[in-house]
Amino acid sequence: MSDLVLVAGTVITMDPDRPRAEAVAVSGTRIVAVGTLSECQAALGPDAQVIDTGAAALLPGFVEPHGHPFLGGVSTQPPVGLIAPWVAPTWDDVLAVFQQALASTGPDEPLVFSGFDALLHEHAAPHAAELDEIFGDRIAAVLDNSGHGIYFGTALIQRYGWADNPPPDPEGGHFGRNPDGSLDGQGFEVPVLGAVMYPLIDHLDDPLRAGALFLAEMSRAGYTSTSDMAYNPDQKPAYEALAATVSCPLRVNLWEMSTTDTYVDTDTFAAGDEMLRKAGVKLWTDGAVWVGSAATSFPYLDTEATRRANIDPKTAGGAGALNYSRADLDAILDKAAPAGWQMSFHSNGDLAVELALDAYEAALRRYDLLGTDHRWRIEHVGGATRAQLDRAASLGLYLSMSPFQTYFWGDLLDGQIFDHEHGSRWQPTGDALATGACVSLHNDGPVSPPSPLTNIQTVVTRRTRAGNVRGAEQAIPLDAAFRAQTIDAARTLRREHLVGSIEAGKLADFVELSADPFTVDPARLAATVAVRGTWLGGQRIDLDAFLAGLPTPTDPSPQPPLGRCC
Repeated sequence: MSDLVLVAGTVITMDPDRPRAEAVAVSGTRIVAVGTLSECQAALGPDAQVIDTGAAALLPGFVEPHGHPFLGGVSTQPPVGLIAPWVAPTWDDVLAVFQQALASTGPDEPLVFSGFDALLHEHAAPHAAELDEIFGDRIAAVLDNSGHGIYFGTALIQRYGWADNPPPDPEGGHFGRNPDGSLDGQGFEVPVLGAVMYPLIDHLDDPLRAGALFLAEMSRAGYTSTSDMAYNPDQKPAYEALAATVSCPLRVNLWEMSTTDTYVDTDTFAAGDEMLRKAGVKLWTDGAVWVGSAATSFPYLDTEATRRANIDPKTAGGAGALNYSRADLDAILDKAAPAGWQMSFHSNGDLAVELALDAYEAALRRYDLLGTDHRWRIEHVGGATRAQLDRAASLGLYLSMSPFQTYFWGDLLDGQIFDHEHGSRWQPTGDALATGACVSLHNDGPVSPPSPLTNIQTVVTRRTRAGNVRGAEQAIPLDAAFRAQTIDAARTLRREHLVGSIEAGKLADFVELSADPFTVDPARLAATVAVRGTWLGGQRIDLDAFLAGLPTPTDPSPQPPLGRCC
């Protein structure tokens, strides 16, 4: 690798000691100097190549602290039919995708669709009876956009042998059932999604390419580091193959699901720790707002929106939405904490956050970890109270938050799903930042499209997709928002010594922007500023080369199974 000096209109470093610069000196994969052009040339010598990136602003590559990149690809790329609301906005649009798939595939080919949202599609989640009317005797499964629900027809129930022998509910998940105990074609939470989807994986065409396409989509949005927060070791061959492909655009950190038999085991990867590493253990203390399974102390409202989504305020939410008992969590932590893993709990509602805090605090005390740099995490924290956020900060917990929930669903959360008091402050970024905790932002792809600039725009303005302001008091400053998507996101992944800021000694991972984001209207940040490209380890990413360099499905090594989660 040659020595390079990169210049741009401005270099925004996210380093408080030198927030702006003119150039960056790169030797091999590392940054060796940041400063003026002459300073960077002097650091490398006269033979260094000076490259004008053409970018108005060069920043550290964006960091996605909570995502599902391989599964995101498998569940959104062909032959899976994407029906997410930003692709198919209405139920009629969804039906059109269904009909196109029926017309263009053979009668024995299973059909899988992803992205249904009862609230935004304004249609109740389908049961088997409705899917049977659409698909007849075709095997069909429809994944909820939340990642916490799946819907399937009678043909699938019969093919799996579940008509005469309905399976029991697995730990952490449940099937919908008719009064006689038979399956009604609905299932909820990760273990059930895996049970329905895993047998269909062999029918997917080239899952490795599907995963690569999602990595490419993340790269186009400016990400250079990401995480997989639902990792199963079955996916290891896929990640190894992607990391070994020329111009692979992202570094990946893996949190193994606590539902596996190996979640406390260590692992190594041929790609090396800088490119691919197992980082921690993940579980889900509750579900998702959009299917009525966020564990909240405050009720869901009885409105046209919730009725349309088949969310019953009498049964939705509450403690019944918790996926684990305290004893369950203690048992998992008693295995993972002594092994040194960084824990991560998905917790949307305030009851789920409280359960996570209680379990975390007790385990931190049991294993003498209070006051240490453990960086245990809580994901989403949508309905958390200020007192809970203060408690999280006092325990040294890191908070990874979901601006897309405000952006896409904020107008429903505030007054349609929950009352104004709770719905308007959903995703309380302002309160979280005020506690002093390390706060990061994520897209949770494929739950929302990769767009760190939209995340930043949303937490700075609290504007929904329709332009309405919800919970203005929870807005945070622009600089803090960029930190939450760069250096603080890197801290959340324990990668701040490698990525997240432009400083000497760190990996040369950059994103090129078309404008200085600190000079534009924050309310139009995502529309005004474009990502021009990314760099990884001192190499400009070539997505065409990456996709062309993938192993083909006929090669013996590169076609791994998906794993038992979707």
